[in-house]
Amino acid sequence: MLRLNEVKLPLDHAAGDIEAAILARLDIPKAMLVSYTVFKRSYDARKKSAIVLIYSLDVVTTDDAAILQRMQKDSHVGITPDTDYHFVTQAGTVKTRPVVIGTGPCGLFAGLILAQMGFNPIILERGKTVRERTKDTWGLWRKGVLNPESNVQFGEGGAGTFSDGKLYSQIKDPKHYGRKVLTEFVKAGAPAEIMYVSKPHIGTFRLVKMVEQMRATIEALGGTIRFQSKVEDIEIENGQVQGVLLAGGERIETRHVVLAIGHSARDTFEMLHRRGVYVEAKPFSIGFRVEHPQSLIDQCRFGPNAGHPILGAADYKLVHHSANGRAVYSFCMCPGGTVVAATSEPGRVVTNGMSQYSRNERNANSAIVVGVTPEDYPGDPLAGIAFQRHWESRAFELGGGAYHAPGQLVGDFVAGRASSEFGSVLPSYKPGVHLGDLATAIPDYATAAMREAFPAFDKQIKGFAMHDALLTGVETRTSSPIRIKRRDDDLQSLNTRGLFPAGEGAGYAGGILSAAVDGIRVAEALALSINQGT
Repeated sequence: MLRLNEVKLPLDHAAGDIEAAILARLDIPKAMLVSYTVFKRSYDARKKSAIVLIYSLDVVTTDDAAILQRMQKDSHVGITPDTDYHFVTQAGTVKTRPVVIGTGPCGLFAGLILAQMGFNPIILERGKTVRERTKDTWGLWRKGVLNPESNVQFGEGGAGTFSDGKLYSQIKDPKHYGRKVLTEFVKAGAPAEIMYVSKPHIGTFRLVKMVEQMRATIEALGGTIRFQSKVEDIEIENGQVQGVLLAGGERIETRHVVLAIGHSARDTFEMLHRRGVYVEAKPFSIGFRVEHPQSLIDQCRFGPNAGHPILGAADYKLVHHSANGRAVYSFCMCPGGTVVAATSEPGRVVTNGMSQYSRNERNANSAIVVGVTPEDYPGDPLAGIAFQRHWESRAFELGGGAYHAPGQLVGDFVAGRASSEFGSVLPSYKPGVHLGDLATAIPDYATAAMREAFPAFDKQIKGFAMHDALLTGVETRTSSPIRIKRRDDDLQSLNTRGLFPAGEGAGYAGGILSAAVDGIRVAEALALSINQGT
């Protein structure tokens, strides 16, 4: 099979134009073309009036070898690489079952791979099943009632369930683990297009059904998934994991634990630190959610092609390096989505973004955040948690309680004056937004950097600094404030054998795809460890 890259066609090309492009590129008659499939489709929107689709195609002809020989100087034609997933091992004798803590993307894929290799993992989740946690999450959004163990952060599917469902990442992936993730998602009910579009996404409602299907698959393969099973302690003797202790007092014996707890399991971070597991502080970011009319973003990005069904709702990616040395950037952009309440602790307000598959809500939203480092929160390795909690509590105070979020119009924020009424952009955040002054909702250096950034962003996307655009605070959980360091060779904790830190909570991923890929890598390392008797 041949891989053809950089096949460019107009946005509104006809169905037969792909075949014609293949024949022209390879200079072959139609009779030699057996079949083709689309491996990847992206677009080039630099010229808004003439947006171009760019294809990578896998082609079968009657004489691939001869064509490859003839076109060896064409860097865009080659042999299709092997992107199938290959298991590194299969289960042998297993004395104690491996345990996976957490059912976010990382934990689910660690559990799935272990189950597919025959290791019958036990997967523990502190929260509820995905449908039960959805009811609890809506309880916060609609009634202002928080369940600290069942919310946007905790429960089956992890924080990624209530997000835009983005399935792309900039991680290096030489073994094509990402392809395995997408393949399993399609098996679980995701649309087939995620296998080839350049920026695939799924959306919350579809993710719910997919997570349930993946659970069923793991259980059918011999895995066990237990909900409302919070791990309160990990038993460690002479630097080796011996078991886990649940909140109800139950002990599960195991020598191999995948720690896929997500970036908000603060109590578990504290337990690990007490146990002497090596933990260090790491950078993260803090800021607000910003909302604009999605139509404005579409027009700026796509011009006369705004609204085209292939392009969908437009996104953006922005960065500005401010005069005070801080980087300000967009994060987790949600086209046609909503801003959601994402706290997991009483008396604190946290924002996040979410979209459905259709991305057809009126507003676009994104986090606009400022990078912070351990130098901004000196102390022990957990000082970043205290830093996050301080600003989340401040947001709760500024919002007036009841988990309302503080808000401000962008024009007023840049000018340094409080807002008193909404403009053309109405908030999507529930339970509600209380307007005021966000200058004291984040550190002074972050406020200064963001005030400088908005006019700069406006030069890239005209209207980004529009007066009526709405800021909602506060966004603190862009990534984990700690890193649970692991060895490069076997992915085990630096000082605790049998403990495999993984995913966002351990500081090794950021987003659904990268977390799932890390889950696969850790599952492989754990399986090899078991089979090698280590």
